[in-house]
Amino acid sequence: MQRYVRAKLHGIRVTGADLNYHGSITIDAELCREAGLEPLEFVEIWNKNSGARIATYVLYGEAGSRCCILNGAAARTCQVGDEVIIASSEWGAFDDIAALSPKVLTFKDGNEIDERIVYRVFRNARGEFDMAIETDAGAPLDVSSLVGG
Repeated sequence: MQRYVRAKLHGIRVTGADLNYHGSITIDAELCREAGLEPLEFVEIWNKNSGARIATYVLYGEAGSRCCILNGAAARTCQVGDEVIIASSEWGAFDDIAALSPKVLTFKDGNEIDERIVYRVFRNARGEFDMAIETDAGAPLDVSSLVGG
């Protein structure tokens, strides 16, 4: 069993921070559903501005609100406007994750979706692990431009 990425929101901007809330991250339910993030699911959050890394659980916010609100202690790790990466993971064997096809959403200003990306994992003709990164149009993504997280 290994741990694999299951869903990712890449570059979503923090819209709020509520230190006095009991904890978690509140994310627009519409965005969660599209990426495949589930209510109360544990996620890792990586702040692109500060480098802070935390783990917490997802609460669904109002659908269509484009919210991304850090709550409780997590509120101390981000400022409104910071870009974060939110990733969920799943334990499984290679063939399990190959069937999953993890989804990634990238964002532009206002937390509007910029790109919809799918990680296609498979065994190539030689039986080796391989992958393709595809955009929402099904076209291959130019991975030479991708750096990090």
